Amino acid sequence: MDHKEPRLTHQTLKVLREFMEQPTAGLAGSDIWKQTKIFSGTLYPILIRLENAGWLRSWWEEIDPREEGRPRKRLYQITGLGQQKANEAFADLQIIGMRGSWAY
Repeated sequence: MDHKEPRLTHQTLKVLREFMEQPTAGLAGSDIWKQTKIFSGTLYPILIRLENAGWLRSWWEEIDPREEGRPRKRLYQITGLGQQKANEAFADLQIIGMRGSWAY
């Protein structure tokens, strides 16, 4: 993995918030879209950057697409490193928000 620090844009923070609310869950892009309304052209590059940085891990769900009547989903889960980095980012934003510079 690259482990390059991802840019923490507003959209990236919204995605991270979804993972922090359900840290043990495997979330598909469609699950994240339902909550954030971030379209796939923005969402999937964010997920790839977070995975390349080691903040997320991913795997294909184990289903038979014919039985389910749909394609398999790629599931993503936040890692320990991702939880640590997200907590740091949100703590930094709270400090900035207290100064009146930015509110999330």
